[in-house]
Amino acid sequence: MGMLQEFKAFAMRGNVVDMAVGIVIGGAFGKIVSSLVSDIIMPPIGWITGGIDFSAMKWVIRPADNSNPAHKIAEISINYGSFVNTIIAFVIVAFAIFILIKIINKMRISTTAAAATPPEVTLLTEIRDLLKNKP
Repeated sequence: MGMLQEFKAFAMRGNVVDMAVGIVIGGAFGKIVSSLVSDIIMPPIGWITGGIDFSAMKWVIRPADNSNPAHKIAEISINYGSFVNTIIAFVIVAFAIFILIKIINKMRISTTAAAATPPEVTLLTEIRDLLKNKP
C-alpha cells in the first residue's frame, strides 16, 4: 500500500473526521463565548463595579515615550484585565461543555437502558413486583 493510500485511509477514518468537525465547531463556539463575555457579560459587571472596563485594566511597567519621533518607545504593560476576561470565558465554556456532556450522557443512558432490557425480563420484573405487593 502506497503512502498516499495509507494517508487517505487514515484521514477518512471516522475518528479523524469527527475530531476535525469538533475542532471547527469548537473554534466557532469559542468565538461566540468570547463575544458573549466581552459584549454581554462584562459591560454590566463593569457598570456594577462603577464603570470599570476590565479589558482596559493593566499595570504599566514602562510608559510609552513618543517625545523623539526617531526613537519611539512602546509601552510595556501587564494586561491583567484581558486575563480576567479570558478566565471568565473559560469558566463559561467549561460550564457549557459540562452541561452538554451531562445531557448527552443522560440521553445515552436512557436509550441504552430501554434497548438493553428484553421484554421477558420486563414482564418477569412486573410479575415479581405484583407478587411482592400481594398480601
